[in-house]
Amino acid sequence: MKILLINGPNLNLLGTREPEIYGKKTLDDIEKELTKFAQQNNINLECFQSNHEGEIVDKIQDSVSIIQGILINAGAFTHTSISIRDALIGSKIPFVELHISNIFSREEFRKESFLTDKAIGIISGFGISSYSLALDGIIKYLQNN
Repeated sequence: MKILLINGPNLNLLGTREPEIYGKKTLDDIEKELTKFAQQNNINLECFQSNHEGEIVDKIQDSVSIIQGILINAGAFTHTSISIRDALIGSKIPFVELHISNIFSREEFRKESFLTDKAIGIISGFGISSYSLALDGIIKYLQNN
């Protein structure tokens, strides 16, 4: 089984960007921990990050027939990108939306997600643990469907 982790804009700055909100671990730290967890569950995890909307759309489209599930922290694109939403819908790959912070307790504009209603689930507000919770959730979902 192969799962794709997509991280959107500015998540490459984890560890230095607003650590009081996003924590002190880098994206590389998170990816290493998730890859280890995935391997323990016989899952191949591919990690991808881009600050560019079109690159994320291309990655989703290129994953059809290769990837069984997607974890996506779309960052600011969560609240703005219809093209990423359409790519996820068009791919028919089940996906979990995840966020480090609780987007529903932040600024008004962050409470709107173009992804939530099409996701199989959403994990939000558990800090860096949101990633491992999302990975565990999609693994269980895929094993049972």
